[in-house]
Amino acid sequence: MNREILPVAVVGAGPIGLITALGLTHYGVPVAVFEEDQRLSLDTKAGTVLTRTLEVLHRYGVLPEVLRASLRIDEIGEIDRVSNEPTLSVRTGELTEDTRFPFVINIPQHHLEPVLRDSFRGPLHMAHRLTTFKQHDDHVELTFATPGGERHVKARYLLACDGGRSQIREQLGIAVEGHTLDERYMLVDLKADLDVANPRDYPYLAYFSDPSEWMILVRQPHCWRFLYPLPKGAGEPTHEELRDKAVRFIGEVDGIDVLGANIYTVHHRVARQWRDGQVFLLGDAAHLITPMWALGLNTGVLDASNLPWRLAWVLRGWAEESLLNGYEIEQVPVAIKGSGQMAEAARSYMNRQGEAVEAMTDGNWGNAFTRGLLGVRLDVDGTGDWSMVKTGSAPSPVRTGDRAPDLPLFGPGGQVYLHDLAADSFVALYFTDTRRRPRVPAQEGPALRRFAVSRWDAPHDSGLRDRALFDPADRVRRRFGVAADTLVLLRPDAHIAAIVPFDPRTDEDPAAAIYQRICGRAPARFEEMQQ
Repeated sequence: MNREILPVAVVGAGPIGLITALGLTHYGVPVAVFEEDQRLSLDTKAGTVLTRTLEVLHRYGVLPEVLRASLRIDEIGEIDRVSNEPTLSVRTGELTEDTRFPFVINIPQHHLEPVLRDSFRGPLHMAHRLTTFKQHDDHVELTFATPGGERHVKARYLLACDGGRSQIREQLGIAVEGHTLDERYMLVDLKADLDVANPRDYPYLAYFSDPSEWMILVRQPHCWRFLYPLPKGAGEPTHEELRDKAVRFIGEVDGIDVLGANIYTVHHRVARQWRDGQVFLLGDAAHLITPMWALGLNTGVLDASNLPWRLAWVLRGWAEESLLNGYEIEQVPVAIKGSGQMAEAARSYMNRQGEAVEAMTDGNWGNAFTRGLLGVRLDVDGTGDWSMVKTGSAPSPVRTGDRAPDLPLFGPGGQVYLHDLAADSFVALYFTDTRRRPRVPAQEGPALRRFAVSRWDAPHDSGLRDRALFDPADRVRRRFGVAADTLVLLRPDAHIAAIVPFDPRTDEDPAAAIYQRICGRAPARFEEMQQ
């Protein structure tokens, strides 16, 4: 008798819930999404999507649709409020040796969510409010309140993407630590012509710093967005006051119309634990981060990049359950000490109350790499060694835990990109000399793929043609900064699991050994899957 295949339940149909569901679908994991409201949110919310998030959306197959609805930007400006002069310009266009998407995008959250919803092909249940759940050894029983009455659902895992007031987190009794800011944030969308009739030449994402009144200016696809703090106890501004506030920053212009506004309280809080048995916290349910430098939403996407492949590997039988522990180990420091502290430091700098953030140096490459969240180095081996800041004016060699640069190589059938190679498997890259017939293991299964990478194209009689990648001028090896006869193992999320030397003259298989150490099982073979 076949065992019942239960879906993974994602509770919350905001951006993180939907992206997580898209990720699970990408890996072939059955998933169902449940949202307590009858429709997606129409509130004016976050509006900038960073480079690393674009890569995740690409892996999950939804990026073209998102780009069609967005505005691409290759410059992030820092402007002194008093002089109206730029103090720093982060040019993301210099990231061409790192990513296929050397830009960030602006798109309102209430425009992003429908794109994600329409791209998700699984069941999306609206007006389903989770009331209770009960965990068992291998599944979770969920109870929802719906317009048609109470509904009971079984799920293999429960993913809490239900926001900062997460009821799932509350029912688990997981405490949050942190604080709430005295000031609230005012977000207003305005219709104004700052391109032709009243040209201002501001970057389409600009931060105006000032000790008395700072502001963030965002060019959305169809309007301009202003974000600034409201003093403690201040009432809700009128439309006239919102207009006057904008004019104080951009000067008098013709025809400003207020399209919408939203005031929200700013929290800086992180849950004490992110997993309880079969239940995981993601996004705002796990961490509420001060919304500076777009680190709130985009840090949540890092969660949605890390967890789905782990769940897929366990559910496919390619890894032990212990693989799931790495999600919390890796993501917690990034949220607390990484994005959280960086966002707070950026807020203080905007007030001119703090020093320039580490990611605001003279080296544009490091600034752009960090601001795009490409610099996140995860603690992949449990040593506590992680980072999210890169500095300098030129790309630096990769380290274990880094996100791998996404560069092209050439296989027998044409050009391939590193991130696409690793989109659904571990990938072992053997940087070597194919003329010497290195002993690179054959392709034995879908969980771990192996390729010889060389500036010497593999001859047809070498026996390597099916697992050789041509690297003209050693471009990829030089960007990685590794020596010849080095093995680099990539995870399915494109983070580097290991960098080790290998002997091309022996039949030793260090990639399989590292894989087994990470996953708790040997890499699945094709013949095993057919049994």
